[in-house]
Amino acid sequence: MRPINSMITFKQIIGRGTRLFDGKDYFTIYDFVKAYEHFNDPEWDGEPVEPVTTAEGAGKGEGKGEREERDGGAEEEEQKQRPQKIKIRLADGKERTIQHMMATSFWSPDGKPISAAQFIERMFGILPEFFRDEDQLRQIWAKPDTRKALLENLSDKGYGAEQLSEIMGMIDADNSDLFDVLAYIAFALPTITREERATTSRDKIFSQYEPKLQAFLDFVLSQYVKEGVEELDIAKLPHLLTLKYHTVNDAAAELGSTKVIGETFVGFQQYLYQQRA
Repeated sequence: MRPINSMITFKQIIGRGTRLFDGKDYFTIYDFVKAYEHFNDPEWDGEPVEPVTTAEGAGKGEGKGEREERDGGAEEEEQKQRPQKIKIRLADGKERTIQHMMATSFWSPDGKPISAAQFIERMFGILPEFFRDEDQLRQIWAKPDTRKALLENLSDKGYGAEQLSEIMGMIDADNSDLFDVLAYIAFALPTITREERATTSRDKIFSQYEPKLQAFLDFVLSQYVKEGVEELDIAKLPHLLTLKYHTVNDAAAELGSTKVIGETFVGFQQYLYQQRA
């Protein structure tokens, strides 16, 4: 059952925060449980409406262009005063750049709120437990079973899919792979998009397989680019086959035995994560 009273109270807090008066330029809300997501709920709030543009400054000799120039200048000045990026220097002596975050978004293992920088520093400290260098990370990540085990172990340490996805946004890597998050934090490697990785690896991958399997792998790569690394999990293979060939039996008739398909699906991933020249 939805916590009605709590939600009503939260919305009252938001409503009071948005009340305007002289000298009040902004307000800050700390929302640790993502209660704001309930605002996007027609059952509670109805369908969204277009904002109403007010004629602020009308009758005071201030035209629209002047207001826009004034507001734009104030916004530009605020942007200068408030850094959009912060740099973290980790124990390896290298800096990591992340999005500036006003509110605490993470929690330590003992349940205390910590900053994004502290969260990343803790993450940097535990990663050597799982891989010793870049080559080992690539080897682990290139196989669905070892990749899955790594993600499960990281989740046990408090670095689950949700936290890794938040870090992707903080390092401007929303269209990258979770591999890039780990490589960036652990080794300060530059991130690349999934599309870049697929494009630069495609020729090498295709050179290993005959044309019908190439067509299947091209489809897999397109799904990877669109959806993310989760599409490369072995559990996704039946779904991918039915998307492309309607049934698994039809796929086997086109590509060979299910054993060949499985070996191809697992095997091509080593080329996807090879270090680029």
